[in-house]
Amino acid sequence: MTQSRSVVGFIGLGAIGYPMAERLVQGGEDVIVYNRTPAKAARFCGRAKIAASPAEMGDQADVIFACLTTAHSYRDVVLGPFGIMSGSRVKTYVHLGTNEVTLLEELAASLEARGIATLDAPMTGGTDGAANGTLTVMAAGPREAFDRIRPLIEHYANTIVFLSERVGMAQVMKLVNNVISAGNLAVACEAMLLGRKSGLDPAVMLEIINNGSGQSNATLTRIPAQILTRKFGQGAGLRLATTILEMARAEAKLCDVPMPLAEAIIASFQKAATHEGDTADVTSIIRPMERAAGVTLGSAANNESHNAGASAMAETRLLSLSRLAQER
Repeated sequence: MTQSRSVVGFIGLGAIGYPMAERLVQGGEDVIVYNRTPAKAARFCGRAKIAASPAEMGDQADVIFACLTTAHSYRDVVLGPFGIMSGSRVKTYVHLGTNEVTLLEELAASLEARGIATLDAPMTGGTDGAANGTLTVMAAGPREAFDRIRPLIEHYANTIVFLSERVGMAQVMKLVNNVISAGNLAVACEAMLLGRKSGLDPAVMLEIINNGSGQSNATLTRIPAQILTRKFGQGAGLRLATTILEMARAEAKLCDVPMPLAEAIIASFQKAATHEGDTADVTSIIRPMERAAGVTLGSAANNESHNAGASAMAETRLLSLSRLAQER
């Protein structure tokens, strides 16, 4: 007897969830979608089934992916009165968000009691990576579930790493990744403002940095594409980025790992969120730095007005060096 084809459910059709679900549909999978905002799910009309609730999806899908943000949203969708846990068909739940380890442990324990396996599988690579199928996925949970679900993940990811059978370990890995990514962005912005204030051209600085030891995703993509152009549209909000960094801090305290450098990074993001707004793009972290430095890190065309200021800065610097020499 031929085994019936699996039905794939996808909950959460936001900035990154939508292209991931789109990749599953385009890959020929039998997909059913749900979003709290019906208009977002309606984009799949004629191409995928649309569930009226997570519970209905749980009755129709074998595996369900959820791409949400807050712990409250996940508890509601998974454990709530109309959550997927009450479904009669679902056997595997795939958690795509970045959350505290304790949330994953809570969800996994409740789902396991109903015979539903949990795969902890956050990703990195942004909206472009989701659309292009080039995300990097880190996974933890039952190995059997991972092996079974991997072909589905391959629709939207080209790097997939299994970490552990312990649910939550993928969350820890994602927190590690995000602290490093956020640190690279904050430090690159601060350092390049020093160069700009001293009179260096941002594009020239990036040419040196990206062909040397200072390169990072921040200098390769975020700064040239979003900050120099003044688009500030990477896709991730400052508050969400700050929340994830605060999760990393909490995990570090639980593990008794001092992270003084991470504390400075978190403070920079908190300050930017306060001054720029929670929904401002993550690349807006540079704006308070720019105001404090009195210079804008933009393209050469955007910075012509700063040339006189740079010359004045150079003169001031020479005077300061002269005074220091006299004092010695």
